[in-house]
Amino acid sequence: MYLNSEKKREIFAQHGKSKEDTGTAEGQIALFTYRITHLTEHLKKNRKDHNTERSLIRLVGKRRGLLNNLQKNQIERYRAIVEKLGLRK
Repeated sequence: MYLNSEKKREIFAQHGKSKEDTGTAEGQIALFTYRITHLTEHLKKNRKDHNTERSLIRLVGKRRGLLNNLQKNQIERYRAIVEKLGLRK
């Protein structure tokens, strides 16, 4: 599988407070971004996979909600995570 517990720990260690802290917005945004890139590559090969397309849209919405919350409340953290992940905006 593309996303195992070691990969999750690595993502949370890079973007969160620690590898065990899964609740920070930065860690969750980084995890969603990783999953979004994987699903995007899958959909490039499998254009008719509508269930995956729906899942991708839900993930993008969740990430957007977290980013909006960070942007409203803690603009420095928002700018840092957008810069670090290379997201547009």
